[in-house]
Amino acid sequence: MPALRALRTTRGSTIAVRPPIERLLASATRWRALVCSAEAPLSNWILFLVCVTIWGSTWLAITFQLGNLAPAVSVFYRFLLAALIVFAFCRLRRLTLRFGLHQHLALALQGTFMFSLSYLCVYYAESLVVSGLVAVGFSTSPLVNMLGARLAYGTAWNSRVTLGALMGIAGIALIFWPEWASLAAHPQLLHGVLYTLLAVLTSACGSVIAVRNPVRGVPIWQAMAFAMLYGALSSLGVVLALGDTLAFDWSLQYVASLLYLVVAGSVIAFAGYLTLLERVGAARAAYVGVMVPIVALLISYLFEGFQWRPATWIGVGLSVAGNVVMLHRPT
Repeated sequence: MPALRALRTTRGSTIAVRPPIERLLASATRWRALVCSAEAPLSNWILFLVCVTIWGSTWLAITFQLGNLAPAVSVFYRFLLAALIVFAFCRLRRLTLRFGLHQHLALALQGTFMFSLSYLCVYYAESLVVSGLVAVGFSTSPLVNMLGARLAYGTAWNSRVTLGALMGIAGIALIFWPEWASLAAHPQLLHGVLYTLLAVLTSACGSVIAVRNPVRGVPIWQAMAFAMLYGALSSLGVVLALGDTLAFDWSLQYVASLLYLVVAGSVIAFAGYLTLLERVGAARAAYVGVMVPIVALLISYLFEGFQWRPATWIGVGLSVAGNVVMLHRPT
């Protein structure tokens, strides 16, 4: 079939017309060049916005998973499906999936902390407090991750990190300040805060383990596939230990939120973030985590009735500034 077809106009001249399939392929090629090319001037910004928008909205999507099924069941389904997708990608790219026992043990620990225990705590926390507040709690992750790296590997800790950490903690305290006043009337809020703290701590444990994967000879994509699979299996163990059943909720709300969390939240956003990580480095890519809580609070305001108060605005400003101070590297 010729690449171009001649179309005769009413005036007798001819113009070249691409067949529909070739036009579609050409459009896809141009779109890929725009989004994925390292030379594209806005490509990094597009990836940044994709990650922030998706991860900022996944906190609300999790709320649609709550109610009919035990949290461990939902976490199991989410990361089992995500792991299968990433494994399929690895096979398509012909990436090696053969690793030794010690590598698998590290990946199993990473998956258990990062993709099982952490998300179990998130699901329990969001059943008690609005999703935006849980996301704000996760804005302490850079601080906790740095502290974990310091304790585990002796990573340097300086006054700039300390200042940024204090600013971030002060900001989060201001954001949560109105909630503290409600603890007497609503003690479940305290439980929600505790679950959020546990989620941050377990996620940090997974991150501390994951940071050594390149040293262990496990590339990012394979590490993510196996860690998600081990996380799913860990959640399955929790399901069995608690005596829950692997029932499924076929409601549109549950299925749609699950697919969004799997495809967008666990695959597309991670793919965009990993690409950004390779292009701009870990410090700049970490700014995704600075903006996600703000998006989550805005979404929580629109859909969950979260009230923005003067203390909220000041707290968000302090939290963002603290993260920027911690992540900034002098040139």
